[in-house]
Order: sequence, then structure tokens, then C-alpha cells
Amino acid sequence: MSVTPSAMVPIGSPLPPFSLPDLHGKAWSKLENSSGTLVIFMCNHCPYVIHVATILAKIEEVCSTSGIQMIGINANDVEAYPDDSPANMAKSAQLHGWHFPYLFDETQNVAKAFRATCTPDAFLFDASNQLYYRGQFDDSRPLGGVANGVDLIHALQEMLNGAAPPVDQKPSTGCNIKWRG
Repeated sequence: MSVTPSAMVPIGSPLPPFSLPDLHGKAWSKLENSSGTLVIFMCNHCPYVIHVATILAKIEEVCSTSGIQMIGINANDVEAYPDDSPANMAKSAQLHGWHFPYLFDETQNVAKAFRATCTPDAFLFDASNQLYYRGQFDDSRPLGGVANGVDLIHALQEMLNGAAPPVDQKPSTGCNIKWRG
């Protein structure tokens, strides 16, 4: 399994504007009165996403009780990787108990706007739509340790407490996004 690190986009970068369909075909749009937005580039078949699949529900709970919008985005080429199709996205969401919007980036333009590189690749934006945290969920990996999301959850809590962005942010690692030819 090859490993790709996240690009570590500069802190303070603006949230790229976008609209993508959810699993029911409804266009997702950012709420203006949210405390922030957590965007996670993910897919169904990646062992790194599968490793954090159960912790995503806990992170969703932290976000929902704090007024933070959480969304997942799948930008993989579904012709080459049919396991990542929208139908299979719905199955994964149901299997893992994900209730956050899971969006499909068919054109891959949103992933490019975010400079997303891997799955999972997390981007946490504050209420002013400025990048606060990007990077790993925690130090665990598919073949070593149990995912607990401690780094991401800590960043969420610090942002809500008004603290400056964490200085020591480690890149996320995972499978590369499956770009079309």
C-alpha cells in the first residue's frame, strides 16, 4: 500500500467556495452561522479511511454539538475505482453510521481547489472560513494502533476555545486521490 502525505496548505487559507451533491442529489452549501467547517476528503475503499471509519462518527458528534459543519468529499475516479461510486458511498455511510453529508466531486475540481492529495485529508476552517487545522487524525495507522482522532478532536476543541492554530500540525497520510487520466 503506497502512502501519500497531505499537502499542508498554509494556515489561514480561505475555504474554497463550492457546491456538490450529497447522496440524495441535494446540493450542499455552507451555513453562514456555523462555528466552522470540517471537510474530509475520503473514499470507501482506502484502508486509511477504513481505519478511521468508526472515529468519524465520534468526530461528527463533537462537530454537531459545537455548531461545526462536517462533510466528507469523495473525489476518486469511480470508473477506475467502482468501489467508490455514489451507490457504494451510501452503503459505506450506512455501514459506519455516518450522518454527515458525504458529497461526490465527480469533476475533481473541488479536490483541486482544496489541494487535497490523500484520503483521508482533513481541513478545519474557523467561523471566518480561514483554515485553522489540516493534517492527521492521530498517530495511528492501519497496521499500527487504534484510531482515536485525538489530534483532530484537540484542534476542534482549541478552535472553539479561541486558541491560536496548533503549531505542531502533522500531515495526514493515506492513499492518493485517484485522479482521472
